[in-house]
Amino acid sequence: MPFTSELPKMKKAVAILLNTLPRPWLIRISRPLMKLTSVFFHGNKVGCPVCGGRFSRFLPYGYNVIRKGVLCPRCFSLERHRLLWLFLQNKTRFFSDPLKVLHIAPEQCFYKRFRSLDNLDYTTADLESPLADIKLDVQEMPFDHNTFDIVICNHVLEHVPDDRKAIREIFRVLKPGGFAIMQVPMDLSLQKTYEDPDIVLPQDREKHFRQKDHYRLYGRDYPDRIKECGFVIHNGNYLDQLDNETIQRYRLPMDEYMMAFYKEVNPG
Repeated sequence: MPFTSELPKMKKAVAILLNTLPRPWLIRISRPLMKLTSVFFHGNKVGCPVCGGRFSRFLPYGYNVIRKGVLCPRCFSLERHRLLWLFLQNKTRFFSDPLKVLHIAPEQCFYKRFRSLDNLDYTTADLESPLADIKLDVQEMPFDHNTFDIVICNHVLEHVPDDRKAIREIFRVLKPGGFAIMQVPMDLSLQKTYEDPDIVLPQDREKHFRQKDHYRLYGRDYPDRIKECGFVIHNGNYLDQLDNETIQRYRLPMDEYMMAFYKEVNPG
């Protein structure tokens, strides 16, 4: 039977799994699935820079709106993960310099790869993830000032009641000269981030903010929101530097900002 005829069933199965199982369970069951799925999608139409795999297509993924062709069948990277990998590889010294790194809510596709890098002093943290070395709330972290060279905190801030408090905490634990990467889901049609503290019911949050555990939907003012907490931006959106062939090859997202936010050595 052609793959296209199976796609609706696959989408339905993905939606059921994502909306039923807790995140720690999803992480655990994904490990054995990785070895199985990559075998069935051998090809050369798309590629994953994270695991180096080449495939005929990527898998569908999404909690409410299922996105076609975004999930790597080998390492389970999503479009935002592949974008981050390319950024770290091409615009930073993440893979070469001795760096102290804090990774909040570590992604499955990165965890072992980052952990295996000899140049990194690598710490993971999260409220629930089985991949976390330390259990913490990003709004109040148990680290000294100026501890880390890099903080990675992707698709976390939309889940946090007071995102500015979390951003200030990330700024606090960064060393001067260090940077944070804080990707978030965005609606680029919004000039200003949409949030309303009166929207509290899960079904209402899902309607307004795309997921039942989201507190807001970020707009184009997101970089300004970060800068309000002390960060500076040295370069613009990394996506603007990539050609269409690269974007299509790796199925990169067009609705996120990919940039590093720096803590200046001598502010002011």
